[in-house]
Amino acid sequence: MPIHNKLVRDRIPEIIEKTGKNFSTKILAHDEYIQELRKKSYEELEEYMNAGNDEDALEELADLLEIIHALIECHGARFEHVEEIRKEKAEKRGGFKERIYLLEVEDE
Repeated sequence: MPIHNKLVRDRIPEIIEKTGKNFSTKILAHDEYIQELRKKSYEELEEYMNAGNDEDALEELADLLEIIHALIECHGARFEHVEEIRKEKAEKRGGFKERIYLLEVEDE
């Protein structure tokens, strides 16, 4: 039996069960859960980086967004609160829409 040892989406056990395969799971403690969400974010980001087309890229971005939603809840907040923070930062420092690439800044 292959060993996965990774965080999976909530319905994966149900999906595996429908195939008739045996499997085992456990429920993570809060700290373990955050740690595994962080690991999963790297995994999904790597998959996004390796996406070969827009459709695959959007699939991976959706996975990243799902992880972000879960992490926000872990930190006791709501997505709307994080969106407010994002907007404030964008207002003060701008976003990334203008594609500005900083080359260098003169030392004092």
